[in-house]
Amino acid sequence: MVVVLAFIANILVALAKTAAAAVTGSASLVAEASHSWADAGNEIFLLVADKRSVRASDDEHPLGYGREAYVWSLLAAVGVFTVGAVISVMHGVQELFDPEPASNFGIAYAVLGVSAVLEGASLAQSLVQAKRAATTLDRQPLDYVVNGSDATLRGVVAEDTAAIAGLLIAFLGILLHQITGNPAYDSIGSILIGLLLAVVAIILINQNRRYLVGLNPPEKVRTGAGRDLLSIPDIERVTYLHLEFVGPSRLFLVAAVDLAGNDTEEHVAVRMRRLEKLIEKNERVQQAVLTLSVADEPSLVF
Repeated sequence: MVVVLAFIANILVALAKTAAAAVTGSASLVAEASHSWADAGNEIFLLVADKRSVRASDDEHPLGYGREAYVWSLLAAVGVFTVGAVISVMHGVQELFDPEPASNFGIAYAVLGVSAVLEGASLAQSLVQAKRAATTLDRQPLDYVVNGSDATLRGVVAEDTAAIAGLLIAFLGILLHQITGNPAYDSIGSILIGLLLAVVAIILINQNRRYLVGLNPPEKVRTGAGRDLLSIPDIERVTYLHLEFVGPSRLFLVAAVDLAGNDTEEHVAVRMRRLEKLIEKNERVQQAVLTLSVADEPSLVF
């Protein structure tokens, strides 16, 4: 839902900025229009990420399709860099060396104001969702957005935050242009917007790369998972625990455990399979694999 609202807001804002850029000739507004069109295109990638990442596991993908969220979010981040950042910087540099005075500043300010309202509403909605999810996981909202496993939410928050910052830069560039009569300020505004988008894109690309390569969850999650295992009556101790994100809020769990009692091999196998199914009832566990601990292995402390 957050991605859909952000997409609608970006389309409306991009149309308004494009029209205003054509009327005023402002380099900063051209950069902002490019920014919004890039964001609108990126939202399509994020919508695809949301849809494809929730597909159920099958024989070809036993761990599910959760990592698709990081693939499509990575493509969206590349789009921010190539479309938004590059065009904004190139246009700003061009205008810096061959400036064209802007006009109709009132139209520019009006469009920037309306854009701020729409972008602010989208950002507020995404922050509400981030706070709700972070509270559920006992994490700080900012930490959850920046380092959490929800790539689409991170993309929306990053884009909306960059949009607000970009509007402020554009406003200052246009205002200084109007006050001084020097179009260089407008051109510098366009360059700064492009650099801002480049920084955001690099951060998003790096975060999605980390999750695609394979990332362990925070220590708090690991500790909680270990304690959950030990709370099961059949499990006396845990000597090995591997957790890895395979999608937004979805974990692959591998553990070596010591079972209570001294059953035969056949009975132990049945108990292990039953315990795996029990663990997988947790909505955050995509798949659980258990193996037996060796007697002289030290127990993990959680």
